[in-house]
Amino acid sequence: MVGGVLAAIVDVARVGLPVMTLLIAGESMGVPLPGETALIAAAILAGRGQLDIVAVIALAAFAAIVGDNLGYLIGRRGGRRLLLRHPRLRAHGERLLARGEPFFARHGPKAVFLGRWFAGLRIAAAWLAGINRMPWRSFLFWNATGGIFWATTVGLLAYALGHSAEQIIKAAGVIGAGGVVAGGMAALLWLRARQRRRRRAAVDASEPAARRAR
Repeated sequence: MVGGVLAAIVDVARVGLPVMTLLIAGESMGVPLPGETALIAAAILAGRGQLDIVAVIALAAFAAIVGDNLGYLIGRRGGRRLLLRHPRLRAHGERLLARGEPFFARHGPKAVFLGRWFAGLRIAAAWLAGINRMPWRSFLFWNATGGIFWATTVGLLAYALGHSAEQIIKAAGVIGAGGVVAGGMAALLWLRARQRRRRRAAVDASEPAARRAR
């Protein structure tokens, strides 16, 4: 329902590609705007011959990359300072950073890349990466890669399938989120099992040495 209302408000056929670009950049920067809806609408219009699909995808990718980098800069310079200096936010900010920095050190590239396909992460990933001081070069690479892949996949899907593409994209997002969670749990279980095997191997290796010492 919300997507339909936003699609009705954001009529790309009337406002044109520049406004689509601004909407995507604003959403990527952290403002809750219908950027993906604008991309889908523009790609559908391209399928009808009213817009150029190459221009749609290129501008969407450009806007996503620029918006994310602005969000990263705001988070790194302003967001972190706000969390640590504001009296009411400091305690919460310290806890958030204590958890967020190790997470982005290990999983930052995955969060930035995959976040393009999920509405909440698409809005928040850039400034969260900035607040938690993810290295900018790593952020730029995964942000650019994700932005290009996102604009291409969403744009071509909407171009080929029309209005039904929006439902497919949203369903794919839910399925993808489940896959990421399942994959993360499987990886965690595998790592724990490997650690147990190493501990057992270390214990088994130390027992003969202890017997010889006796």
